[in-house]
Amino acid sequence: MKKSKDKKPTFELWEVIVIAIVSSIIMSLGTGYIAFRNNSLANVTNNKNLQEFVKSYNSILNNYYDNVNEEELVDAAIKGMLNYLQDPYTTYLNESSKSALTSSLTGTYEGIGVQVTSDEENRVYITKVFDDTPAKTAGLEPGDIIVNVNDTDVTEKTSNEIVSLIKESKDAKVKITVLRENVSKTFELTRENLYVPAVLSKIYTREDKKVGYIYIDKFSDTIYEQFSKELTKLENDNINSLVIDVRNNTGGYLNGATKIAELFLEKGKVIYSLENKTNTEVTKDTTTEKRDYKVAVIINNGSASASEVLAGALKYSYGATLVGVKSYGKGKVQQTSNLNDGSMIKYTTARWLTPANECIDGIGLTPDIEQELPENFEEDNSEENDKQLQSAIDFLVAN
Repeated sequence: MKKSKDKKPTFELWEVIVIAIVSSIIMSLGTGYIAFRNNSLANVTNNKNLQEFVKSYNSILNNYYDNVNEEELVDAAIKGMLNYLQDPYTTYLNESSKSALTSSLTGTYEGIGVQVTSDEENRVYITKVFDDTPAKTAGLEPGDIIVNVNDTDVTEKTSNEIVSLIKESKDAKVKITVLRENVSKTFELTRENLYVPAVLSKIYTREDKKVGYIYIDKFSDTIYEQFSKELTKLENDNINSLVIDVRNNTGGYLNGATKIAELFLEKGKVIYSLENKTNTEVTKDTTTEKRDYKVAVIINNGSASASEVLAGALKYSYGATLVGVKSYGKGKVQQTSNLNDGSMIKYTTARWLTPANECIDGIGLTPDIEQELPENFEEDNSEENDKQLQSAIDFLVAN
């Protein structure tokens, strides 16, 4: 004789539909896009496939011999739908993975503006002090060994623990004691909302010509502001040409690549096109700002997505020269939808095309000047041994 169990809740089809529609509206608003038809409820209610899903869902909840976690069951169903599409860029992200993705692309953080690491003796020291930050204003310097934060001895703590102490201090003011050439120095700073550094700029002078250089690490939410600021600095120094380096940049927000391209292109020039199942939408430069000096873009097989959009726009609509090796070849665009449990789905909505009307998915962009890195580059990654960078500079100086 079977023991009686508490009957699990059973959802009617109309209840699932209402939940689905409300969730869809919320998720769509979260991504800035919403599409809804008046007869959506009728269409979904009459969907036999959805009815089968609800029937199976209720059967499992009511009849499976063991306890079932309803949230995990729905998560598994979502993952199953995404896996069915066999698209590597369409994925399910749990709350932790979603947080890591969004944090990496936010582009800002609250801090003091230093980069730290540990030495062989496990002492945590400052490797870089960023411009226009509280740390720079206070006078912290690379090489300073951090020994105390807010009256807490940190000589036994890791670099991550020290960073957490600084970021998570209840008071915005932070007191830091460092050792500089064995002399103790204490600084009081106030945390500010800062850019996560995503660009690096320099000037190379060859044959009385100034070649500007900007490396883009990722297309974060603040990349346009950071790039524009560095470009202005270089132009104020009277550069003759520019190298844009997107090697190993796996992409990010498409809007960042679009706005950077608009700094260079003439109004009306094509930046990219998006091709979905129903139509193709062309994105053109709508601004009056433009440049006319020579540009070289360095790419490699780690340059993907938004990096390729920018490189393609500059090549075909500006006349830039691509240097390096073939890019990764990610020719698809994704949207994200937040789920109620804090997780997220990321799914492909379109293919993007270069201004030459080509989809590079699985193919990549081919450089105009093919240049491999030397075999010993991992051991000697100096600028002099960076043959791709040197080739780009040489080309711009000669032209």
